[in-house]
Amino acid sequence: MKPIALLFGTGFGFMLSWARITDYDVIRNMLLFHEFDVYFMMGAAMVTSAIGVRLLRAAGLKAVVGGEPIAWTITKPTRHHAYGSLLFGLGWGIAGTCPGPIAAQLGRGQWAALFTVAGAFTGVALFGYLKDRVKQAAAVSLPKSDGAGAGM
Repeated sequence: MKPIALLFGTGFGFMLSWARITDYDVIRNMLLFHEFDVYFMMGAAMVTSAIGVRLLRAAGLKAVVGGEPIAWTITKPTRHHAYGSLLFGLGWGIAGTCPGPIAAQLGRGQWAALFTVAGAFTGVALFGYLKDRVKQAAAVSLPKSDGAGAGM
């Protein structure tokens, strides 16, 4: 791991802890619309990062970690995005946290974060498994074309 990544990760974790984003009650109150400061902080982070990555891409710079050029493609949302968002929100509501502050929670000794870690890894593994199953099912159900009857 590059030292710069460790530095930024530590700084990010410190900021999450300082802003109390690692506290269950803060997230619960946010989700119940009792506290809006977390929404404002997330919005400010999204605007700042959106401007920042566009400036980095325009300058032709490469990522600090990995060295790849900063680039992306834009895709239209599909129902899979809606399902994933729904599942993510459900997990967030149950756990009282999203995967972002897990490391900060563990660093603060909030061992309940281990359940969130387990849920995140389970979700990733389940996604991989189901994605492979869908690919296999699609490969089996699609008829193979030998070119006969083309144009009819």
